[in-house]
Parts: sequence; structure tokens; C-alpha cells
Amino acid sequence: MKTTVEIYDTTLRDGAQAEGINFSLMDKLRIAERLDQFGIHYIEGGWPGSNPKDMEFFLQAARRRWVAAKIAAFSMTRRKGMAVENDPLMRQLLEAQTPVVTIVGKTWLLHVTEVLRAKADENLAMISDTIRFLKDHGRKVVYDAEHSFDGYADEPEYSLATWKAAAAAGADCVVLCDTNGGRLPSEIARITGIAVRELTCPVGIHTHNDCGFGVANAVAAVEAGAMQIQGTINGYGERTGNCNLTSIIPTVHFKLGRIGVPAESLPKLKELSEFVDEIANVRHDPRQPWVGGTAFAHKGGMHVHAIERVARSYEHIQPESVGNRRRVLVSDMAGRTNILLKAAELGFSLAPDAPETRAITAKVKQQEALGFEYEAAEASLALLIRGVLDGNPELSFTIDSYHVSMRQHGKQGICEATIKVKVGDRVEHTVAEGDGPVNALDKALRQALTQFFPRLKDLRLIDYKVRILDAFDLARIPTTESLPDRGPGSQEGPDADAGTPEIERPFGDLEPISGTAALTRVLIQTTDGKSEWGTVGVDSNIVTASLRALEDSMEYALIRRD
Repeated sequence: MKTTVEIYDTTLRDGAQAEGINFSLMDKLRIAERLDQFGIHYIEGGWPGSNPKDMEFFLQAARRRWVAAKIAAFSMTRRKGMAVENDPLMRQLLEAQTPVVTIVGKTWLLHVTEVLRAKADENLAMISDTIRFLKDHGRKVVYDAEHSFDGYADEPEYSLATWKAAAAAGADCVVLCDTNGGRLPSEIARITGIAVRELTCPVGIHTHNDCGFGVANAVAAVEAGAMQIQGTINGYGERTGNCNLTSIIPTVHFKLGRIGVPAESLPKLKELSEFVDEIANVRHDPRQPWVGGTAFAHKGGMHVHAIERVARSYEHIQPESVGNRRRVLVSDMAGRTNILLKAAELGFSLAPDAPETRAITAKVKQQEALGFEYEAAEASLALLIRGVLDGNPELSFTIDSYHVSMRQHGKQGICEATIKVKVGDRVEHTVAEGDGPVNALDKALRQALTQFFPRLKDLRLIDYKVRILDAFDLARIPTTESLPDRGPGSQEGPDADAGTPEIERPFGDLEPISGTAALTRVLIQTTDGKSEWGTVGVDSNIVTASLRALEDSMEYALIRRD
């Protein structure tokens, strides 16, 4: 029979302590509702009395029906020298009306004597009194033992005494906290094992990520017997963050073989991760394990060649099991299999030995050597493939000419773009002002094109990146010798499935070029409100490079439905 591991989410409190994270009341309620739908066991809403927003959250939460989750309020043990029934913190906890309360208390004798300025015995009484009081009022009590591992390393007998005091007072779970995030998995496992053997209640784990071990330490604790994991969605938290629940949740299910959230929720994990990022106004990290955009992205020709035959040869799980998807990247490292799979992903059907496939592969490598990059510019890649397959079809529009200028009006700089666009036999000449030359060009181009294509009104730029390329960036094109045509049935190897005809180097022996004399690569991300796509432009002039990326973006928007 599989063991159940409780998932305790503290995104709304501990996660909100991260730099740059600030949740409104409605943000907290929306996140809590989504966590409940996902099947999280406990949702820590905040600290009653610390601010009006948290108190209002608990008032609102008390009026709602929670299906899977229990809402928890967080606070500390009673204050030293004060009777527990007289402590305002206890009154605020009870007023929050949550079925669960989480109390943090001192484990490390250093904190007791030097920070709290209390005696060792008094700290034990503070822990016991608080937990008994809350249990007498019908609350489930989770005890967070702050600095558990640092405290045990210094004074093991005293640390163990604080945990036993909490258990004896009726704590439903004693959670060991690596508050400083500085302990190794081996230490976490050893000390958690001791707590599991010595305590009469379940043991939990709360880790921080200061050494990058937040998830690894949580895994070590579970393997040592911990029954509850505390963490935050996307690893938000103070300093470098907390244990990342979007990593530990699938690890519990797929790697540890335990029961965490319902299995049917796991395919919604990526969606949950992106939702919380969106509410927090944080750009989703593409390199997040399990749920990031690159988590199942394959670039090397050898890897792509292998997964095309046996997906699990380079994927530890099926991407769809956590709501993700496989992505094949195309770059100057790409072999023919990369091109075939990426083309299929983009909606094109290519035969492995067709001349068009070889031509597309050669064109990609040639363009990448000139500074283009298609990993983040799949729309430009789709246009390249279409151009080869259809023999460079006529574009939906052409840019006849453009002009960008900047003038100073008082203390304010004003950029103006003029553009002349041709669609069929008609020419549209427009002028627009913007915050900068690219913004002005974008407005002028869309203003011209919406006269012919109204659906472009919904487009907007959501990201704009510039990189200066020197000669060493550009002279990367593979030599003919490094690209043997082994064909799709070849054995695996560094050059397997390259299958590319001879390509001439566009550069000779170049001297390093940098700064204002270098080429510029511009990557643009565009959305129509429903989906996003990336395009790329390269030129010695940053404005021209930007315009080329914009041109691809508009062209792709017009043909993508086809």
C-alpha cells in the first residue's frame, strides 16, 4: 500500500516574502481556490493580525467552501512572560476561524538565548502552552520547529526536547525547518530519521533553497520518514526561495511512489505553475524542472534522433503527464531529424530524403551562421520552411521604404516612424510616434497593415531582446567535413543524422568585430491574446534588424491559420 505524503502550501505567506512578490487580497483568494482545485492538502493563508489584508483573507475564506484543502493560519508561540490566554496573537488566531493553525517556535538554543532573550525552560513552556491552548479550542496544530537542523547540530539534546514538548502538548505534526537553507541532504536525512524515531506524532519538512538543495532536502526527509512537505509554487520565498512544489509534487508521485495530490491533477501542474506566475506578475521561468518550456526541449541532433525512435531514451517521464510537451529545437547544431520533427510540429510534412528537407537543413545552418537564431523564433523558422517548400512565394505585403527619426521636445524625446507598405497594387503610407524607434515602427507598420488586414489590430509585442554579435559569434557554420550525410538510418553518434549538403562559409578569417561595428540580432515575441510566437531579424542596423523581426511577426500572423 502506498504511503500518503501531505502537501502544505505556503505560497501566500512564505512565498509572498520573496523580493518582488506582492499579492492583493483577490490574488490570494484566486490562488487559494486554484490550489484547492488542484488537490493541495493545506493552504497557509498568512499571519492574522500582521496586516489588514491577511485578516480580510481569513474572513473571506471562512465564507467559502473548500473541497480538498484545509486553510491554515500562521503565527508564533505565546510571548515570553505572558499567559497564553492573554496573548493577543492567540486571540487573532482564533478569530481567523481556520481549522488548522501553524505555530513557529524556537529550536536553536542560540535563538532562544540571544534573539528571544529567554531561558531554555521558558521556551519549552511557550511551545507547550501554545499548542495545548489551541488544541483545547478545537484546532489542528502544525508546529514549525524553526532552525531545526542548525539547532540540532549545536545542541541536539535541547533541540530534541523542543520537538518532544510540541508532540507531548498535542501537535498533530512537528515540521523540521531548514530555515537558513544551508544543510546538506545527508544531514537532513539523518536528523529527520532521528525525529521520526523519537516523536509520537508525524514529522514534516520545511526547506529553503539557499544552497540549491530545497527540493533535494525535502526528498531526503521523505525518504527518512517525513509525512508532510511544506513549500511554495514555483519556489517563491525569502532570499533564494523555498522548496519548489512544482518540482516536489511530481517527484513524490513519479519518483518516490507515494500518494500526494490526486493523480488526475498532475497533468494540470504546468498550468498551475503558469497561473501563479501570472497572478504574481512574474515571467514564467522556462528552465523550471518538470513545468518549464525547456524541460523537454531537445536540441542536439543525437538526442533528437534518439527520442524520435524511443522517447524515454532522453526523457525521464512523458511530458504530458505534468501538462508539458516535447519541443524540438532547431539551430546550427541541428541534424535532419531535428528539421523533420520541428517541421511536423509546425504543420509541415517532409520526407527524410527529399531534396527540400536537405535544402531546409542547409538554409537553417546558413542562416544561423549569419547570426539568425531559431530556437526562440519558431515563426521565422516556419516562414523559412514555407519559403523553401513553396519556392519563395509572394509575401502578403512588402515594405517599400521606411524612415525613423528622433527629436527633442523640451525634456521629452519623441520617436517618429514613417513607413510605406505595398499590398498587391495598393500602397499605404503611414506615420506613427512611439516610446522608441522600434515601438514607433511597430505602430506605423500595424497601422498600415490593418487597413488591409483588420485582424492584426489584436497583435502586441510582449518581449524584445537585442544581442550584439561579433565575428566569433558568426563564424560558427559547420565545415563540410563535420557534416557527413549518414541518412536517417545511421547509428547514433555526435554527427548522426546530420545529412546536410556542402555549405560555403559566409565568412573568411575574420578579425574580432564588436561594439557599434558588429551585427545585431533582435528577437521579438508577439501575441494575439490567444497564442504567442517568436521572430528574429539580423542586420548591422538595430532598427533594420527590428523591422525584419516585426515583418516576420506580421507575416506569420497572416498565414498561421493556413
